[in-house]
Amino acid sequence: MNQNKSLWEKGDFTRISQTMRQSGEELVAKLGIVKGMKILDLGCGDGTTAIPEAKLGAEVLGVDIATNLVEAGNKRATEAGLSNCTFQEGDACNLSELKDKSFDMVVSIFGAMFAPNPFDVAKEMVRVTKPGGKIVMGNWIPGDPTVVAQILKISSAYTPSPPEGFISPMTWGVEDNVIERFGQAGIAKENIACVKDTFPFTAPCSPTEFVSMFKNFYGPTMNAFEAAEKNGKTTELEQELITLFNSQNKAGLSNTTSISATYLRVTVSC
Repeated sequence: MNQNKSLWEKGDFTRISQTMRQSGEELVAKLGIVKGMKILDLGCGDGTTAIPEAKLGAEVLGVDIATNLVEAGNKRATEAGLSNCTFQEGDACNLSELKDKSFDMVVSIFGAMFAPNPFDVAKEMVRVTKPGGKIVMGNWIPGDPTVVAQILKISSAYTPSPPEGFISPMTWGVEDNVIERFGQAGIAKENIACVKDTFPFTAPCSPTEFVSMFKNFYGPTMNAFEAAEKNGKTTELEQELITLFNSQNKAGLSNTTSISATYLRVTVSC
């Protein structure tokens, strides 16, 4: 099986995405979406941004590599009565099933950044976007002190070295890399804008319980715990994450966690 597919089908990412709902809606509200706009939401998960896009009247296609998340997204759209939002399985590196210049906007919030071939991802996003359309990406930033970058950094210290040729998804959070990748896809530097933004996670539980959600349901963290267990370091990894979550929790309540993560918001004009 495709390693990326197995990673995101591991556990149950919908449990994490439930803590991202409000922030997904707030991000979508910034994108200038109007009724009838055709949107591709790439690496969509179960619809954290795709569902809000459809609620604004856009015709939305969500594409994700994980079968379970596609099924969850279609279920959410049906339950919300959104006939203008459908989800299907696909690979951000190869969208050959989608026609050239067919979307007014391509959105990928913490999705396509995890695909293994970033230059192919940029090329495909540009290919399916209409002239005059936009691409919007949200990408985590390497070395950033906020929670997601630190989760991935801590987890990587417990896992085996990646295979030769592996390109870290975090490289999408570096502006020069973004410019280079879209540049090779034919986009001029002046048509690429990068700004730092924040994305809050809100969970109705303590930081320690929130760590347990990542331990049990988030593929990259699950892999880290499996590797740590083989080395007798499970407690050490868990304590590092609990310390991180507690230090960044701004909720002020014992039964609520509110943590903001900084990301790079990329807007490409095609």
